[in-house]
Amino acid sequence: MRALFVIALLFMLATWPAQGTDESGVNNQVTGQPDVNGRTEDPAGTRTFHLVVVSGDYDSPHGASMRLWSDLIKERSNGRLVVNVFYQNELGGQQEVFDQLLKGNLHMVIAWPQTAYDQRMGVSFLPYLATGWEDALDAYARDGWLTKVVADIYAENGLKYFGPYPEGFGGIATTDRYTTSVDNTAGIKLRSPTIFPLPQSVAAMGFDAVPIDWSEVYTSLQTGVVDGDSSNVIYWDYEYFGDLLNYYVHTKHNFSAAALVMNNDSWNSLKDADKDIFESTAEIVITKQFKDARAEDEKWIAIAQANGMQYLEPSEEEMRGWVERVRGIVWPQAEELLGKDIMDVVRSNASAPDQSRTTK
Repeated sequence: MRALFVIALLFMLATWPAQGTDESGVNNQVTGQPDVNGRTEDPAGTRTFHLVVVSGDYDSPHGASMRLWSDLIKERSNGRLVVNVFYQNELGGQQEVFDQLLKGNLHMVIAWPQTAYDQRMGVSFLPYLATGWEDALDAYARDGWLTKVVADIYAENGLKYFGPYPEGFGGIATTDRYTTSVDNTAGIKLRSPTIFPLPQSVAAMGFDAVPIDWSEVYTSLQTGVVDGDSSNVIYWDYEYFGDLLNYYVHTKHNFSAAALVMNNDSWNSLKDADKDIFESTAEIVITKQFKDARAEDEKWIAIAQANGMQYLEPSEEEMRGWVERVRGIVWPQAEELLGKDIMDVVRSNASAPDQSRTTK
């Protein structure tokens, strides 16, 4: 029933009656034809776009940032460009939304990349690309080495990549058992995001990795299908599952960063001046998040601790054990799927456990 509702809602969005003229001068209100990709226009030239916050409700940091982006676009276009914001599960799960984005039924999303179409999109989630904030933010910066790699991959898949939305380093959150080293992981079942190479990374750490969509995590924890969650910053595990999870080990095996992307047909349909509006306002949102991300993560670590969640960090020796084991297993797997050229860039830029550069 829920699937039928989502399909019906997406159909309504894609066929929303248009109310004005498109670039060709055709009056869509008279002809009754929807504008390309479901955008709408009124006689004043207003165009409406649909932006989905794939993971995060109205009050989440993602939600607040996307409302800021929507407001800035509307303000700078003097009300001509209107962006409607939808929140998690309103238009489907992670893969459903990404499917509709690629088809053009949705125009913009903030989401982790879904690698079902192109596993190269998972390059930004390779384990231990960076082990410190400075290296991570350097890699994900506007002209960062990783941003350049990712932008090209998105473009080849018909998506305009505005940039990353950094959150922080992921960890392992569990109900009853925890471990800070590679030696005591056996028998702990962890939910993993379905994106390559996150399940592979969790498995390489020695856990039983169970790929589960974000919308089903709470039920999976509640029913004991899994013993914990993995690869998220503490905000998500505390705020959404804090009544079930008791421990958070900051393994830092992935740097969590969502992507701000737009369907390429929607992007190309914009006039140059409007492209500038979308791009410049996205940069404001992204720059703000780069400034706020570390403080936001530290804030939620403190909140989680104050409310009973135990927060643990591996020692330097334990961290080196994670890095060496997981890189040694997952990076060769990744080279088979991502290609040698991409992995050569990764190896020449990824940071070592002590946060220095390494070519290993």
